Amino acid sequence: MINLKAKKLVGLISLMLCLCVFAGVMSACQPDVPNVYNTTSPTETAAATEGTTSDSTEEVLPENPIDFKELQNINKDLYAWLKIPGTVIDYPVAQSSNEDDNYYLHRDYRGNYDFAGTIYSQRHNTKYFVERVTVLYGHNMLDGSMFAGLHQFSDPDFFKENDTLYIYIPGHILTYKIFAAYDYDDRHIMNSFEFYKDDVYEQYLKDCLNPHSANALVREGVELTLDDRIITLSTCHDYISNLRFLVQGVLVDDQRTQ
Repeated sequence: MINLKAKKLVGLISLMLCLCVFAGVMSACQPDVPNVYNTTSPTETAAATEGTTSDSTEEVLPENPIDFKELQNINKDLYAWLKIPGTVIDYPVAQSSNEDDNYYLHRDYRGNYDFAGTIYSQRHNTKYFVERVTVLYGHNMLDGSMFAGLHQFSDPDFFKENDTLYIYIPGHILTYKIFAAYDYDDRHIMNSFEFYKDDVYEQYLKDCLNPHSANALVREGVELTLDDRIITLSTCHDYISNLRFLVQGVLVDDQRTQ
């Protein structure tokens, strides 16, 4: 008669044999497991690549005409370029990196003293022209340089025939449609309006299209909405010291560049 311990040992050995057989069967039924980082067969990968090549075209971005790397080597505060066809306005734009927002009022693009100054913005605006309103400042020079060319837009014929300005920044060409030119008081625009409030901005846009100025010129057919981004170019009045002359445009195109 087999004792109890022997019976238990035989049972344990039989159980282990069954498990080994079961594991062998399961292993034989499993397919080869592919690499988890490449679950597509070489044939399928080739087909997918071929389809992508033949069915789609890669976007080729145009080159930006401004060499911003070179500008930054000259002066790290130079961040944009303004060009207005039909005028002499074709200048770099600066924003002071120190605490003086008007640092470039009488400094050239290299940072050296120059009464004519540089076209510049203040830190109320970022360097990306993404705010609802961006203001650029420049002198009305007697020799016709800097922002003196803005006064050409006070002539109805010139205003009618010239409606575009360009802002170049790294990776983008921003095109604005000039819609208004008029005299304005000397208040600080960015300090005077809470443009983040829809009702304030909406009223401001209405006022831009209906300026309280006797010599105002406004382009027909232009409509402005809360989604629009405005640029305001500000310079001194020709004769009255406490007035400014403004030229305003609305962003109509944002082209990406290399």
